[in-house]
Amino acid sequence: MKRIALLGSTLALTVSLSAVVPVGAVDAAPAARYANCKALNGKYRHGVARPGARDSVKGRAKPVRTFTVNRAVYQRNTHLDRDRDGVACEKR
Repeated sequence: MKRIALLGSTLALTVSLSAVVPVGAVDAAPAARYANCKALNGKYRHGVARPGARDSVKGRAKPVRTFTVNRAVYQRNTHLDRDRDGVACEKR
């Protein structure tokens, strides 16, 4: 419990931090690291990308636009982004 006086007045505020933020609520589950594209595509069908990424293609192929944007998952799986375009395991 903490008691705080506001602007030198007699008004006091009592705050219990345990009531405001439950223990462990701030911790987010860590992003999964996948061994290969088959495993990643099992959860993210058309691949996963960092924000702002665009699929780079060669020839007549059309770029993939249906990938999932998730910075944390992409950062854990950059080893699966072989062409380094910001999209890991893009699948048409």
